[in-house]
Amino acid sequence: MFVFLYQPFMSYTNTPPKLLDQIRDRIRTKHYSLRTETQYVQWIKRFILFHDKRHPQEMGAAEVEAFLTHLAVVGKVSASTQNQALSALLFLYKEVLSIDLPWLDKVVRAKQPQRLPVVLTRTEVQAVLTRMSGTYGLMANLLYGTGMRLMECVRLRVKDVDFEREEILIRNGKGAKDRITLLPKSLAEPLQAHLLQRRTLFDDDSRSGKASVYLPDALERKYPNAATDWAWQYIFPSGSFSIDPRSGVERRHHIDEKLLQRAMKKAVQASGITKLATPHTLRHSFATHLLDSGYDIRTIQELASVIRMRIPR
Repeated sequence: MFVFLYQPFMSYTNTPPKLLDQIRDRIRTKHYSLRTETQYVQWIKRFILFHDKRHPQEMGAAEVEAFLTHLAVVGKVSASTQNQALSALLFLYKEVLSIDLPWLDKVVRAKQPQRLPVVLTRTEVQAVLTRMSGTYGLMANLLYGTGMRLMECVRLRVKDVDFEREEILIRNGKGAKDRITLLPKSLAEPLQAHLLQRRTLFDDDSRSGKASVYLPDALERKYPNAATDWAWQYIFPSGSFSIDPRSGVERRHHIDEKLLQRAMKKAVQASGITKLATPHTLRHSFATHLLDSGYDIRTIQELASVIRMRIPR
């Protein structure tokens, strides 16, 4: 009886992982974001289903080109969406299947249209910001006052704000780079008041044993107590708990960026502005208004884009 039960168990454990599991493992090994993981897995699944569930090892340039053409002609996807699908397939063949396919590098990527960004005037910015209050109003003011990107603001942690030096440290921004931007004096007091309320929520979560927060990379293993430390908490938390899709742990994540996007859309409509302004528009407006004020382009690049240095954690 023991042998009968043991053999199937051994057979199960020796079964190689499924392709999608291999993809997820490789993505996590390279420390890609959860968003990238979700998108890459989705595109690879669509690629396989498009070709009647054939294994990617059995396919080549013709199948990839047929899939990308279908996306553009039938699906009418944008150039950026088509390029994202191609990036997912490049990752599949090079990083997961370890197949050197020179033709993949020669596949023509859809040309990105050159469009000018939407920029609001100072009057328009003021009209939008005055119609936003509470947490969303504070976040919108931070986007305009610091030049941060939407997700950079959403992912801010308590330890990233230095009120004494009037600075905000942005971790793992675009291109996996860190940078520093200035904290406007006018926003210091509202942000401190918000953190007082945030501390109350943190204390309540601590008492209920749910103060744990997601930590990047291997920091949770390196610093076991950091996940429940005040310094690592998100400044703008979610209003409820959710299950971490990677660890399965129930915790309070950062606020959903879509909530800020909706709040700004309502403010733009209420102000009567006809421009298609989004939270990212505040970043473009920040840079444009600095140029109008006489700041040189290098200073703006350092504040709004990247200070090329690595800051130890």
